[in-house]
Amino acid sequence: MTPMITFPAPASLPYLGGCSSEPAFFALDSLVHYRADMVVGAQHLPQVVVLDTLRAVLADPAAYGVTREAAEEARQSFLELAGQALTAQGGQVAWLEREFQR
Repeated sequence: MTPMITFPAPASLPYLGGCSSEPAFFALDSLVHYRADMVVGAQHLPQVVVLDTLRAVLADPAAYGVTREAAEEARQSFLELAGQALTAQGGQVAWLEREFQR
């Protein structure tokens, strides 16, 4: 069965250097602002900020035509996929979990 909410996994986040000496914070910022095409229920949402969209869907799943369970599954999928990219740069999945609280 196809999930009600889909989005592509973030690409790997190579740290290019810069004013931050910590690649994990660079990766977190990139993932918080990660844009991609999403499908939410019957809606195709082009190039939206995935985290912001997931927060909105979690706040009111019915407004997007999806279930609470589908919204939670999408949240978990984002944490797993983005979490892999974040931990590869020395970050922690807990940082992304906190972003859902904002």
